Formats: sequence, C-alpha cells, structure tokens
Amino acid sequence: MLTVIPDLLDDQAVTRVRALIDAAQWVDGNVTSGHQSALAKHNLQLPEDSAEAKQAGQIVLDALGRSPLFIAAALPLKVFPPLFNSYAGGQAFGTHVDNAVRIQAGTGFRVRSDLSITVFLEEPGGYDGGELTIETNFGVQQVKLPTGHAVLYPSSSLHRVEPVTRGRRVASFFWLQSMVRDDAARQMLFDLDSSIQALASTLGHEDAQVIRLTGVYHNLLRRWADA
Repeated sequence: MLTVIPDLLDDQAVTRVRALIDAAQWVDGNVTSGHQSALAKHNLQLPEDSAEAKQAGQIVLDALGRSPLFIAAALPLKVFPPLFNSYAGGQAFGTHVDNAVRIQAGTGFRVRSDLSITVFLEEPGGYDGGELTIETNFGVQQVKLPTGHAVLYPSSSLHRVEPVTRGRRVASFFWLQSMVRDDAARQMLFDLDSSIQALASTLGHEDAQVIRLTGVYHNLLRRWADA
C-alpha cells in the first residue's frame, strides 16, 4: 500500500526543520547503509546522533502523532528516529530494498522495517529529477511531492531515487514497525476504517451498522496485531 500524507508538516514546521538541518554538518550518506545499499547510494546525510537531526526529527515525530491518516494507514508500533538526506549534482540512490531490521546506532533500539516514509522538504520546482520511484504490484510509481507532504510505502518494495540534475533535493526518511506485519492485512484494515469513517459522517457514530462495522474492525485488528 502506498499512501500520500498531505501537509504532514505545515509551513512553520518545515521552516523550523530546514533552519536546523541547513546549518548542520552533512556527511557521506553511506554512514547508515547496508552492503547492498552502499553500492547504489550517492548522497549526503545528517549524522543520526547530531543535535540538529534529533531536534528536527522530533518535529517530524510530533507531526506524525497528530496525523489520523498516518496512524490509520501505518498502525505504528515502533518508529525509527527520522533521518535527513540531500541529493544534488547528479547524486542518486539506485534500486534497492531497505534492510529488514534497522538498529539505532549506539543503542539497543531496533525496528522491523515494515514501512518506509519519505517527507519532502524542498519544493518540486526547486530541483530536477529526484523522483522517488517505487515498484508496486500495480506498476512503477514516481513520487515527487510538495514541501511538507509525505509518502508511506512498504519497505519490501524495490525503490530508488532518480538522479538530481538541477538544484537540491532535501528530505527526511525513516522506517517503522507496524502492529500489523502483513501489508495486505493493513490495506484491508485501512479500507475498512476509511469506510466506517465515511459512514459515520453520514449516519452518525451511534448508528447500529457503524457500531457493528467498528466491532469488525477492532476484532480483525485484535486477530492480526502484535502489540
């Protein structure tokens, strides 16, 4: 399931994040790469233990916690602290699959990477190329979103970042472990939840059918969730 989350960060939040990360010291992006990714990855990244990355990451995490769409689509259990990368001058990230388990450096914190997230921090007109290209069951999809928008997609997907031929592409990226491991099950729960919310807006939350469907949703979640 590929889900676009519009306006995850508002303009004020984007300005705060960019002020922090633009003033920071960037390093080679392969500091967090596995063996496969290191062969294909050419970009810059903020060290994950830098003060600027931690402060900017908290802004992103706070926004996620306020997003009903993110919570409904991801059903998050654990979220890896947000990272930040930059592409310019032809830099790109070739086709790859994200590591199955991500471990935070210097800690025992780890997540199974069920879902990957990219939060765009530069307007699309500010750079050429840089599309996030994801190979899905419904074909190849290219994603290049306005500042503050995010995209959520399965970490098991083959994906890449196309070469940036003009300007600079800046984004936050990270992974999460969902309460529901199976992507198809998450999709069904998301579709059911969306339908319940639509019915409730018309019939009211106390309608008998809305209550019944809500019970089905929670009983399915109870069956599938690791929490």
